Amino acid sequence: MSDPAPGALVSTQWLTDRLDDPTIRPVEVIFWMPGLDRDLRAEHASRRVPGAVLFDVDDIADPDTDLPHMLPAPDRFADKIGRLGIGNDDLVICYDAFGLLSAPRAWWMLRAFGHDRVAVLDGGLPKWLAEGRPLDAGVAAPDVKPFAACPRLDLVRRRDQVAALSNSDEQLVDVRAADRFAGDAPEIWPDRRWGHIPGSLNLPFAELIDPDNGTLRPDGALAERVAGAGIDPVRPVTAMCGSGVTACILALAMHRLGRTGVAVYDGSWADWGREADLPLAIGSAAPTA
Repeated sequence: MSDPAPGALVSTQWLTDRLDDPTIRPVEVIFWMPGLDRDLRAEHASRRVPGAVLFDVDDIADPDTDLPHMLPAPDRFADKIGRLGIGNDDLVICYDAFGLLSAPRAWWMLRAFGHDRVAVLDGGLPKWLAEGRPLDAGVAAPDVKPFAACPRLDLVRRRDQVAALSNSDEQLVDVRAADRFAGDAPEIWPDRRWGHIPGSLNLPFAELIDPDNGTLRPDGALAERVAGAGIDPVRPVTAMCGSGVTACILALAMHRLGRTGVAVYDGSWADWGREADLPLAIGSAAPTA
C-alpha cells in the first residue's frame, strides 16, 4: 500500500515523485458544463498524467434520472470504479483540465462511498503542463479491480433535507457566481428559475481559487473568505451550486480548514430551480457573521 497523501490536496511535485507507485491511481475528471464546446475525451487521450484513467462524472452517475450527474447506486459506483482499475487500497489522485473545477467532485464522490484514500492535485493539469512534467498519450486500459462502496449519507443532501435546513443549525452555502445567486444573470442550466434558496449564503467558488495558478488559496485566505460570506465555521455546512460539481470545491476548502464533514446538495440548483412550488429568493445574501 502506498504512503498516505498529505491531506486532501497534493502538489505536482508530490505526485511526480510517486508516478511509479502501482497503488497510486491518477484520474482525470471530466464533466460537460452547458455551453462547453470542447472534446474532453480527445484532450485526455492526447495528453494525460502518466497512468491516469478517465473519470467521467456524467457516466459515473444515476442513469434513471433526468437531473445531471446525480450519485449512482452503490453497486453501479463500485462497478464503474473497479473498471477504472481502482481498488479499496488504492490512493486516488483526482485532477482536471481546468485547474480546480471538477476534480473535487470525484474526490467528494469517492468519500461519499466510503473511500477516504483520495486527494486532489492542486492546480490540476494546467499547472502540470506549465511545469513541463511527464505526460502519456492514449487511453489507459487497466485491469478491473474489486471495489466495495460503503455509502456515507452524512456527506449527501437531497431536496427534502435541504428544504428542512431552515429548522436546523445547518448552513446552506451556494457557490454560484454572485449574479446568478442574486437572480441578476441567466441561470446556465436550461429551464431553471433565477435566484437562490431563501436563507442560503453565497460564496462564489472562484473566490476560493488563486487566479494566478489555479490552486486552492492558502488557509488564511480561505478562512477570510469563509468568514466574509457569513459562514460560521463551527456550525454544519451544506454546499450547493448549479448541479453539485463546483459545490465540492467548497467542501474541499472547508476540509483544508478542518471541517471534514461538509455535505453537498447533490441536485443543487438544477433540482431546486426547476420546481415552481419551491420557495425562491432574489437579491444578494445578507451575511450574519
